[in-house]
Amino acid sequence: MSRPDAAHSAIRRGLAVCALLLTGACAQHEAFPPPEPQAGFKAETASFDSLPGWETDAVEHALPALRRSCGAFSRKPPDAAVGAGAFARPAADWQRACARLPETADAAALRAALREAFIPYRVTAADGADEGLFTGYYEAELSGSMFSSPYFPYPVYGRPIDLVERVQDGRKLTGRLKDGRVAPYPARAEIESGAIAKVAPVLFWVDDLVDLHVAQIQGSSRVLLPDGRRFRIGYAGNNGRPFKGLGRILLDARLIEPGKASMPEIRAWLHAYPRQAERLMQENPRFIFFRLIDGEGPVGALGVPLTPMRSLAVDPAVVPLGAPVWLDSVDPDGKPLTRLMVAQDIGSAIKGAVRGDFFWGSGEPALAKAGRMKSPGRYFVLIPAAAPVFADAAPAS
Repeated sequence: MSRPDAAHSAIRRGLAVCALLLTGACAQHEAFPPPEPQAGFKAETASFDSLPGWETDAVEHALPALRRSCGAFSRKPPDAAVGAGAFARPAADWQRACARLPETADAAALRAALREAFIPYRVTAADGADEGLFTGYYEAELSGSMFSSPYFPYPVYGRPIDLVERVQDGRKLTGRLKDGRVAPYPARAEIESGAIAKVAPVLFWVDDLVDLHVAQIQGSSRVLLPDGRRFRIGYAGNNGRPFKGLGRILLDARLIEPGKASMPEIRAWLHAYPRQAERLMQENPRFIFFRLIDGEGPVGALGVPLTPMRSLAVDPAVVPLGAPVWLDSVDPDGKPLTRLMVAQDIGSAIKGAVRGDFFWGSGEPALAKAGRMKSPGRYFVLIPAAAPVFADAAPAS
């Protein structure tokens, strides 16, 4: 998803596939003192030569993702803070680092520029453990129509006009107003029974309720029409209800065996038993609303299009959105994933010191990878080699 529950957004992909690009001659930097321990994580400086796969990764493939992050940094005031806590730096530092990007996708020039402009930090949990969990996500595909019919009976809803988000009693709540206060919004079962038909626009009608549910989990999708036209939709809000994953629902009902709860296996089971599937999916009360996206996509939390296998969803309380990240993990088949990624997205399940969601791309081939990925791994965050921001720095815009 784009993704409140799926975890993804613009710079949170600093774990997924670290992509950094800069040019210039190698230079030695005096590293900052290691950041003071933050709640939940610690960081210590590392050398580029210690990064697994530093000399073998095709780092130039991360250049498009890096340029997109740089575009986001360029739109910030120079004194705006990027990142939080130990990794907080003014946007001006990122803008200077971005100015060193090579003009062409040359691996050697990019490695040299990264050495000159950044310092790698190895991130660990508060207890010193540097290994965490890396999952995968992808952009779903739906077969749809502009009109409702027996072949396309399921609506893809846009954001309802009565959906509100407000702070009430010290908490941020999502729902609808009732007597001046935020009341719970209808849950999935009510929505699928027509509860919001008069207040929510229908963007498309699709042929498969299971795939629509999966698209909501992923937070974005492509919609393919019978006449060959293609549209892209992305996250526009949710009904404020808690999320319950399809795997947990099937495991609790003892309809799938432990260890067989990957997305491809879950999806296959639900397609095989459509009558049970509709009832079971309604046990996830959260419902996602979409919006049309023009141009490239899907768009992550950073507000830029994601780059397949180079964008990573991260916890922004740890990794600054837009930052390059060096990933050291394995894919679902056990093959090394040691590469430059860029943090460009976030996700509600992506929390903690060493946690990431790897963006695999779009369609069935990406699902085959993303749905099976539950890999151990670690990462190094690349931070501009400049003076840190102090506590009185301007907040991020």
